[in-house]
Amino acid sequence: QVQLVESGGGLVQSGGSLRLSCAASGRTFSTYRMGWFRQAPGKDREFVATISWSGGSTYYADSVKGRFTISRDNAKNTVYLQMNSLKPEDTAVYYCAADFTSKRITQVSEYDYWGQGTQVTVSS
Repeated sequence: QVQLVESGGGLVQSGGSLRLSCAASGRTFSTYRMGWFRQAPGKDREFVATISWSGGSTYYADSVKGRFTISRDNAKNTVYLQMNSLKPEDTAVYYCAADFTSKRITQVSEYDYWGQGTQVTVSS
């Protein structure tokens, strides 16, 4: 079992920055991959970024590449998403998720545990 709690969302102007955090508890944090996803109103949940258990490998959606950075601190059981140059189209509820198998790492169905989400709103 894994429990995930996101924080750090809020309202920011276009071009601004936010850092999301996701605190994990339960199973040993350093043994599984973590991902960030987002869901805008009326749209499907979509992949944003993922990071391997060691932090040595990351992968991003094209829409956020060069603007967002995923990282993790295994000593603190926390994964982060640094979001820079935010755009109104980044507005969504952001979710962190845990993946134990690391196969289809961009797929929602791949991930086993999810947080409750945190709202990010970018105003124009």
